[in-house]
Amino acid sequence: MKNLFLSAFLLISFFSFSQEEQPAVKHHELKGNAFNLIVFKAVDFSYEYLIDAESSVGASILINLQDSNEGYYEDGPFYYEEFAFTPYYRRFFSSKYAWGFFLEAFGMYNKQKDYDDGYYDYINDIYVNNNANESSNNMAFGISIGGKFVSRKGFAFEFFGGAGRNIYSSNEDYATEIVPRLGVSLGYRF
Repeated sequence: MKNLFLSAFLLISFFSFSQEEQPAVKHHELKGNAFNLIVFKAVDFSYEYLIDAESSVGASILINLQDSNEGYYEDGPFYYEEFAFTPYYRRFFSSKYAWGFFLEAFGMYNKQKDYDDGYYDYINDIYVNNNANESSNNMAFGISIGGKFVSRKGFAFEFFGGAGRNIYSSNEDYATEIVPRLGVSLGYRF
């Protein structure tokens, strides 16, 4: 009887130690927003820290590459924001670790230039922007919704969309009331 208990104990111990260990959870992500680069001619990079399976915090930096002296209508859609720094918090709704659909709350510091006060000079065939040096520093808060999907090797794909409202503007004449938050990002979780 004693040998039977000892054999059962050793067998259970052997099987419990031979189970495959779970891989370490990766908590960091670096991403580039391909949508903003292709559609809006703006560079947008993000870093995200995964707090746990259901939440994360991160920050994005957007730099608009469109020349404010060009006619905004000549080069497709545009952002009024010349620069934006956007910290955010995300809450995920999935059983997988920081994966699936999410709701995002964000704050945004943005600097906007006035693109509306200009005209097209048909004689010289150029767009003239009268207020190229006028700008406004703004603070905004808003929400976004989206989805994130990560491969086993760490390749991350996400899409999101939302809007915020500028609650503070240093120059009301040149600030927009609503700011967009759009993206299709590609990145890596490590």
